[in-house]
Amino acid sequence: MARICELTGKGRMVGNNVSHANNKTKRTFLPNLQNVTLLSDALGESIKLRVSTHGLRSVEHVGGLDNWLNKTSEAQLSLKAQRLKRKVAKAIVAATAAAA
Repeated sequence: MARICELTGKGRMVGNNVSHANNKTKRTFLPNLQNVTLLSDALGESIKLRVSTHGLRSVEHVGGLDNWLNKTSEAQLSLKAQRLKRKVAKAIVAATAAAA
């Protein structure tokens, strides 16, 4: 399983361990990924995603999963999140059409 956030696309970074003697060895910095269940107001259901803690803060800051998906471009999203974005957009259009 790839260590990539499904919402933000944040992945591993590569750097160096630097010892006291200034010896450098390669290492990786992994994102803090969490398995979370986020609620979608438009769909009325909960969605399980593997999201970084930075991504969770971003979603909460914008006001929920639906708002965050509408705001974010599809290039930054995983395949699962792109499908979810389209599904949410259809649900929002259907809800506005039913209300009108």
